Amino acid sequence: MTEALPIKRKIYVLDTNVLLHDPTALFKFEDNEVVIPLVVIEEVDTFKRDQNERGRNARQFSRYLDQLRAFNNLQQGVELEDGGLLRVDMTSHNLVEFHSINGQKADNQILSVALSIARGGDVRVTLVSKDTNMRIKADAMGLRAEDYEHGKVQIDELYGGQEEMTVPRTVIEDIYRAGEVEVDTGSLPANSCLVLRNEENASNTALARVKPERGAVSVMPRFKEGIWGIFPRNKEQTFAFDLLMDDDIKLVTLVGKAGTGKTLLAIAAGLQKTADEAVYQRLLVSRPVFPLGRDIGFLPGDIEEKLNPWMKPVYDNVELILDLSREKVRDKKRGYQELIDLGLLEIEPLTYIRGRSIPHQFLLIDEAQNLTPHEIKTIITRAGEGTKIVMTGDPHQIDNPYVDSTSNGLTFVVHKFQGEPLAGHITLVKGERSELAERAAELL
Repeated sequence: MTEALPIKRKIYVLDTNVLLHDPTALFKFEDNEVVIPLVVIEEVDTFKRDQNERGRNARQFSRYLDQLRAFNNLQQGVELEDGGLLRVDMTSHNLVEFHSINGQKADNQILSVALSIARGGDVRVTLVSKDTNMRIKADAMGLRAEDYEHGKVQIDELYGGQEEMTVPRTVIEDIYRAGEVEVDTGSLPANSCLVLRNEENASNTALARVKPERGAVSVMPRFKEGIWGIFPRNKEQTFAFDLLMDDDIKLVTLVGKAGTGKTLLAIAAGLQKTADEAVYQRLLVSRPVFPLGRDIGFLPGDIEEKLNPWMKPVYDNVELILDLSREKVRDKKRGYQELIDLGLLEIEPLTYIRGRSIPHQFLLIDEAQNLTPHEIKTIITRAGEGTKIVMTGDPHQIDNPYVDSTSNGLTFVVHKFQGEPLAGHITLVKGERSELAERAAELL
């Protein structure tokens, strides 16, 4: 019997943007070989003084390399805990056969390293880059190239937060009478929202939620009196209000296209829980247009004036909730400023959250799809005792060039917290802003 040949180790050449996105990428390639071209270290070095997420990642990457070099020379290679090998490629390569290529450009030097290694032996070399054009160029040169996949969640497989169950008529009757009923929910995650449908009469339904502690479901309130004048217009908004108003749920994620009411519902619930019920000390709102490091210093004025253009959508929602009169509308600050003066509402850039502990607050992060998974972790780990975090966003509307619909922090946290007893999620589908806005979201 012929002895099977050993599987050869794969070689992954990492682009700079991968390490700036996730410095722990060094350790994410199992028992294979990871190559860092010298030019990558030089590029990372240019970001180390930045006071943002890329700067912090650049410094963390440098610390990792500094720790690893204690075990062996980086050019020779350092064995990693999972059996892999990490080495820094110090050699100089030229793309002499590609006369139109600028050999001084950092991207082309990285390509040169990968191409040289691939041609140097019978090995499988893959360039890993988050830059689409870099992957295209690599493919044109005959190199295998792929995106950095760690932490990605396929958007079409994202947990939606709701299911439909067909049940006997007695279950519908019992849940309306007792408020709770035991049902075999199978593998449904905790806090999943349900539409219970009568098996004898499909139009006879009940809205419910899977209880986290046992195989039972509880009926969902209809919020007929509304919350701060906001009434749910569809079942998804009812589900959202139920999750937002449950103090036992500490993390709520609301995903949906523009106009589905994500931010409006969250602010209304936050005001109810702070101003009326005093469950939380204040409603703290932020949006990642300048998150964890994007500088707002170029804007004129004090911090409030700098924030105003970015936070205007939040102010608009607060003003709508407060149902301002025409006179108040003329005074742009009067409505929400009163809440700020009372200490019930606070608008703050995410930059200031790092290093803080935030206890007893209703923390709303709007447009969270523009955050990276690491930024999401930074925010959630700031939550102190008695704090509820709500994250809203649309994974299909991303302005951050370093994430996409599959790698952003919002989809990441939805996936990771699926089924956690202290977390709840719902995807809002129907636009309720206006008929025109709904059609625009569908057609454009």
